[in-house]
Amino acid sequence: MIITHTDIYRFSIPMEPFTIATGTMDHAQNVFIRVHTDGGIYGVGECSAFPVITGETQDTCLVMAREFARLWIGQDALDIAVRLQQLHSFTAGNTTIKSAFDMALYDIAAKNAGLPLYQFLGGERRAVESDITIGIAGPATMALKALDFKASGANILKVKLGKNAIDDVERIKQIREAVGDGIRIRVDANQGWSFDDAVFALQSLAPYHIEFCEQPMRTWYDDLLPQLMQLSPVKIMADESVYNHHDARRQIDSGSCHYINIKMSKSGGIYEAKQIHDVAASKGIACMMGGMLESRIALSAKLHFVYASPNIHFYDMDTCMLGHLADPCVGGVTYDGYKLNINDNPGIGADANDDFLQHCEHFTI
Repeated sequence: MIITHTDIYRFSIPMEPFTIATGTMDHAQNVFIRVHTDGGIYGVGECSAFPVITGETQDTCLVMAREFARLWIGQDALDIAVRLQQLHSFTAGNTTIKSAFDMALYDIAAKNAGLPLYQFLGGERRAVESDITIGIAGPATMALKALDFKASGANILKVKLGKNAIDDVERIKQIREAVGDGIRIRVDANQGWSFDDAVFALQSLAPYHIEFCEQPMRTWYDDLLPQLMQLSPVKIMADESVYNHHDARRQIDSGSCHYINIKMSKSGGIYEAKQIHDVAASKGIACMMGGMLESRIALSAKLHFVYASPNIHFYDMDTCMLGHLADPCVGGVTYDGYKLNINDNPGIGADANDDFLQHCEHFTI
């Protein structure tokens, strides 16, 4: 199954403005690729650039995508580990755009085997219900949004915090009072707190029954996480502190987290995500499937991965519901309320809408 060429698209998806501790987004700055082979099969991949986390922009992803596509011309698409090592040997980092190429290889391999990706990975279906995220705003505004989500059937809220610890506590107080005790609430500070602010916020949030807090501090304070773990009544989930399975091992062995958030754009795709999952599973640390601002294309790959990953216990798979004003996906994941499903078509089972692609900047390598 020899790679002949790759189509690369600037895959910008308009959004309602969405705010977290690190900024406000009005477009999902994504890249979509199709890796073609001489066997008549092509694989699709999508990534979502989030520069304040990974250091990659849509433009840097497009530049590196062209370099990666050149490396793969004439190479065997089914030799996944070797193809990915080619990318790692060419450049360090760049995990976001690497994840799109990784995804395309797995799509090709599963299609070649005639299997949906989750079966190719050795998985089986199970119930998956996503949380839904509330962006940062005033406490009263966020409480109203929480009520809207509750009315729509949401059972799990993920609340963005990290702007100001005192205000953050008030945000959660008003949200909990609005929705009552029947809804699970988890929070994500997106590295927004100092150590002292994190201690204050997490201790103050204890009465509101918070499931866990993602990434309370910047990664340069990772050495303080064991101390925070001792002081916090709220469980800690590592996000930006874990890009690969070596990071996972260090965080777990140092007593720095209760849980780990796996994201394709951090790990570089399915291959490394599986290694993070397995390290965490071996040490009894449950994982979450998270994401950036991907469409239902990448979300489909993530759902297949969840089906094949029994140590993923939490699902933050709402990116397509966070104000995307266009749906460029054909096939793929469907939502039943906040529950996710996908059919058993071979591969990822999702592709881009050709009408949408006609309006995207396009390169063929």
